[in-house]
Formats: sequence, structure tokens, C-alpha cells
Amino acid sequence: MEQFNQTNEVRFFLLGLSNAPLLQFTCFFVFLLMYAITVLGNILLLIVVMMTPALHTPMYFFLSNLSIIDLSFSCAIVPKILKNTMSTDKSISFFECAIQMYIHLTLGAAESMLLAVMAYDRFVAICRPLHYKTIMNYTFCVCLVAFSWTVGFVNSLILVLPTLRLPFCESHHINHFFCEIPPLLQISCTDTRLNEALLYISAGTIVMCLFFFILVSYVHIISTVIKMHSLMESSKVFSTCASHLTVVTLYYGTIMFIYLRPHSTYYQNTDKIISLLYTAVTPMLNPFIYSMRNKDFKGSINNLNKHIHRSL
Repeated sequence: MEQFNQTNEVRFFLLGLSNAPLLQFTCFFVFLLMYAITVLGNILLLIVVMMTPALHTPMYFFLSNLSIIDLSFSCAIVPKILKNTMSTDKSISFFECAIQMYIHLTLGAAESMLLAVMAYDRFVAICRPLHYKTIMNYTFCVCLVAFSWTVGFVNSLILVLPTLRLPFCESHHINHFFCEIPPLLQISCTDTRLNEALLYISAGTIVMCLFFFILVSYVHIISTVIKMHSLMESSKVFSTCASHLTVVTLYYGTIMFIYLRPHSTYYQNTDKIISLLYTAVTPMLNPFIYSMRNKDFKGSINNLNKHIHRSL
């Protein structure tokens, strides 16, 4: 069995969807719509936060970084999906595949960390309001964001480099929308148990621990809210917590499903659809769940809109 020479000349083929023209057109339209909503929603959030001094708070500092991650996430994955959906040439070079994997894993780990940081920020704001400004000072917030990005870069290196050293023998057709580690392990012709172990350790350490941390934070938040005397305030916080937990569960749940299952139970057609939930769906939902429903943010949009109309 002849192995591929791992050079830039090697090309993989992302099978993605079937060859049915109607299905391809439908999926292209859906992906394009999701991509447009993701880009517009996250750019709007960044512009409003940047132009509104009242939103220069730790919460919106974290949300701005989340928007940058989601924009980068979407731009690294979806354009290639759009191209491959309608093109007959579905190939991707070894180098492009490596870059796409590295970016996607870096952003995934960084977003996982940042979601936990945001949960901690809400915990301090609701459960320790008198100490909020002291705890969540500018230096600490910057350190938390820098740590999130650092974890993403390091985690990606640890996972991607061993994967790129694997030999790929007869088939280099990847039954997936983009380059991701699990489907690449499927087409390798050598023992991949070390790579699987690294995935389990990474997902178990980062994803599961952070998900548990977020759940504990929200348990404390909900416990504090229950003690509030204002029914209106309690229902508002409950609504916010519920929406946040829905997105967090969707994001972490799909990642755990993909990365914490045994290699032998990998289902190509199912898994490539599920992977779209955390690479395309959650980046689209995040700006709406975390900001568009917020009274202060909507007020800032209205003020900016009035200012623009007066200028015209």
C-alpha cells in the first residue's frame, strides 16, 4: 500500500453533500443565508459596542471578543463549504487543510474558554455585585481573554501536528464539509490510538471541565435570583440564563458528541451535519442571544440610529 508523500502537492477531496443538484442548491442557499446573518450580526455588535461608551464594560468586552471569534470561525469554514457545494472541484491542498484545522481548533478552544469566562462574569455581577468592579477590573479582563486565546493556540498545536504526521494511503476523500480531525483519522492507514487519546484528553480537560464550571456558575446565579424579591427582575434573569444555557449546551454538547466518542463509532453522514452546529449555527446565534435581547444594547442601537438620521 503506497503512502502519500505529505507535501503541499497532496490534495484531499471534501465530499460534503451528495451530487443531487437540487439538494446542492438548497444547501448553498441555507449556508449563504447563515453566513450573511453571522457576518452582519457580529459586525453590528462590534460597531455598536465600539461606538457606545456606555457599553465599554467587561461583559461587552467579552462579547466583542466572542464576536471576533465567531466571525473568524465562520470565515474560516463557510466560504470553503459554499465553494465546494456548487463546484465540481472539491479538492483542498494538504497545506490548506492543515491551516483550516489549526484555525478551527484554535477558535473552538478559545470560544470554549471565553464562554466560561462570560459565565464567571455574570456570576460575579449577580452573586457578588458589591465587589464586581474590583474583581472584574480591566487588567483581569484582558488577562482572561489573553489566556483564552493562548489555550486555543496551544491546544490546536498539540492536536494538529500529530494528525499531519499520519500517513494517508489509498483514499484521500474526506466525507466531511471541512478538514476536521475525526474524519482524517478515518482515512489514515496507521494506528491512530495516540491521536484519539490526545482528542479525549483535550476534550475532557477543556470542554467537559468548562461546561461543568458554567453549569455550577449558573446554579449559583439561579440560586441568588430565587432569593430576589422582585418577580420582574427574577423572570428577566431566568430568561437570560435559559437562553445562555441553551446556546452553551448546543455548543458544548455537539463538540463532546464529536470528540469524546470512540473512533469506532464515528458516523460520517451524521457527524458532518452535527459539526455544522458549532461551526455555523452557534456563531450565527451568539450575537442575538447574548446582546440583541439586551435592553441596553437595543437602546444603544436606537440612539445610534437616531444620530445617523440627524446627521443625514
